[in-house]
Amino acid sequence: MIDLFLEAKRVFDIEIKWLEETLPLNTSTFPKAVELLHQSEGKIIVCGIGKSGLVARKIAATMTSTGNPAYFLHPADGIHGDAGILARGDTALVLSKSGDTPEIAALLPALRALDISVVAIVTNEDSLLGRFADVVLKLPSLKEACPYNLAPTASTTAMITLGDALAMAMLKLSGFTQADFAHVHPGGSLGRKLLMKVSDLMVKDNLPLLPISTPLFAVIQVMTENRGLCIGVDEKGFLEGVFVYGDLGRLMKDHKNLSDLILKDVMTSDPSTTLGSELLALAVQTMEERGITSQVVLDNDSKPQGIIYLHDALVLGF
Repeated sequence: MIDLFLEAKRVFDIEIKWLEETLPLNTSTFPKAVELLHQSEGKIIVCGIGKSGLVARKIAATMTSTGNPAYFLHPADGIHGDAGILARGDTALVLSKSGDTPEIAALLPALRALDISVVAIVTNEDSLLGRFADVVLKLPSLKEACPYNLAPTASTTAMITLGDALAMAMLKLSGFTQADFAHVHPGGSLGRKLLMKVSDLMVKDNLPLLPISTPLFAVIQVMTENRGLCIGVDEKGFLEGVFVYGDLGRLMKDHKNLSDLILKDVMTSDPSTTLGSELLALAVQTMEERGITSQVVLDNDSKPQGIIYLHDALVLGF
């Protein structure tokens, strides 16, 4: 009987070895490839066929989503009209393990005619593609994870990792920020996390604001009616502290007589606060790190303008 876990380990070991040997082969050429792609005056065209083509599509998508627009061009389609997408000033990233694939070879004259610079990911530097390219990112000459050394497996893992490395290095060069990322990913949970501000979700009506001289029994009633939180303010409306269910539990454990206490005696005077302009994701991170379920939202004058509740954010998928 085949030990399936051992087979998985064999594949992992081979693919890890490919990754370990790929980067050292490109110590001097990787920075050159990044600079060439980053300085492109036009589009980045990513080409590949077969499994390399699937990897090329992914690399193009990753570059596009991180601030460097890239387009996938299938070599076979390119020699039948789609090469019309090419223009002077473009830069091409071409993937081919052998470097001698006929469809790739047929596309090279179109790249040459438009003086398009080429970065190649290839095993054989002396292949047609290797000789044609301006910069070669070399793959190691190792066996695939396929036991017959036929199906592209470890080689495509190395290709996709090189592509990710190129995209991330270009991201660093371009100064692409989280805000930029949000604008190209406006939909779904990712867009929400990167675009939503605290002010978009905070509760701002009928806030449980109380003078710090309020008797504890009245504080408890207001807190119970307002999701376990009340806010102590001074006579000018500035934040003085908060009182939550957790404070009440600790108070009941340590004090036998609560009747003579006021809000000032029992509130937390240095509560965690946030601003309406802060990213909601950061506020959620702060609440989770501090083990709290709500934050007071302050305006620019340090007066309470809302409350953000962890539960409300979690409902949205944060």
